[in-house]
Amino acid sequence: MPAAPRILIVDDDTIITHLISTMLQKKGYTIAGIVAKGEESVVKAAELNPDLVIMDVTLAGTMDGMDAAHYIFQLFHCPIIFITGISDEEKLERLTCSRPYGIIFKPFTAIEINTSVRLALYNHSTRVTLLGDGPLGDTRKMMDNTREAVILLDKRGRIIFLNTFATWFVDIPQQQALMRHWRDVLMIINDQTGEEVKDPVTEVAAQMAGILYDTNTAIVTTTSKRRKVNLAVRPVKDDRDRLLAVLISLKEKPPKA
Repeated sequence: MPAAPRILIVDDDTIITHLISTMLQKKGYTIAGIVAKGEESVVKAAELNPDLVIMDVTLAGTMDGMDAAHYIFQLFHCPIIFITGISDEEKLERLTCSRPYGIIFKPFTAIEINTSVRLALYNHSTRVTLLGDGPLGDTRKMMDNTREAVILLDKRGRIIFLNTFATWFVDIPQQQALMRHWRDVLMIINDQTGEEVKDPVTEVAAQMAGILYDTNTAIVTTTSKRRKVNLAVRPVKDDRDRLLAVLISLKEKPPKA
């Protein structure tokens, strides 16, 4: 017997999340998790690998539901259903940019929720082989990696995702890192001179080409920890070959014998 589909709910209204959870559980679905902020949902989607995300358009926090959904679908190919009270046609047009599998308008009924979920899961099952692997590869391996710190930045240089190892590597809790500019979290320096390296993120975003630093490079964290690293910075493209994010990869260099 196949496992029940696992659904991540993203909404900052506890009444709504309780209502949706109850409706779905009665139909045999599993609630993989519930989060309130868009920026948290991107990391949670990677951690939980849900079969579907139900996303409110308007959320507390810095990242709204439309941006969060766009990252989740493009990075992890996880299908999205929006819930919204918006009736403005111009704002609704923006929803389509996130490639949703459905839009549910408030107030909603149990049959609307269950029908939308069933259709979204079915439609995604017919598309998943065409979508192929996401731009980050195997998400579970990336999250479990204990040798490579992976940090993703939006076009403004703000941190939108970091794997578990990265939170230890740059010595900052996930909650404190999300949506902060990367330069507020770490500094890249020449290990011999101590001088700060020219901003590689801006260059990668502008040139759409990767940069590798494998000699005389170190990072300094906000807690003044210094680590010698191999550093790679590369663009992450969406399915239309446009810049989606910038990826920073950090691997600590072993001490010389």
